[in-house]
Amino acid sequence: MPYADTPAMQAHLDEISRKVASGAHAALLLDRAGWHTTDKLTIPRNITLILLPSRSPELNPVENIWQYLRANWLSNRVFEGYDDIIDAACDTWNKLIDLPAVITSIGSRQWAHIGQS
Repeated sequence: MPYADTPAMQAHLDEISRKVASGAHAALLLDRAGWHTTDKLTIPRNITLILLPSRSPELNPVENIWQYLRANWLSNRVFEGYDDIIDAACDTWNKLIDLPAVITSIGSRQWAHIGQS
């Protein structure tokens, strides 16, 4: 999506909702970006939004994913135009999804596994 806004968030929620197995429920951990909290969203019945406290990036595992992407593939680059940015972002994302163990290690939080083996 070219913009992070309410229509993009609605499309994101709708797509997640379509992928949730029948009888299952998805919980999404979100920061408090305006497009996450607007009353203009129609939240699908099979999704619950869990909003993190304001100004708490340390609680949001995706913040560490962005740091990893910048540190390994996106920092210190100059792009000729919009299409080059999109190509680099897609290439970087595809590299990352080929590394599920890295994603797990970056996104894991000790407090989220208390009482689990």
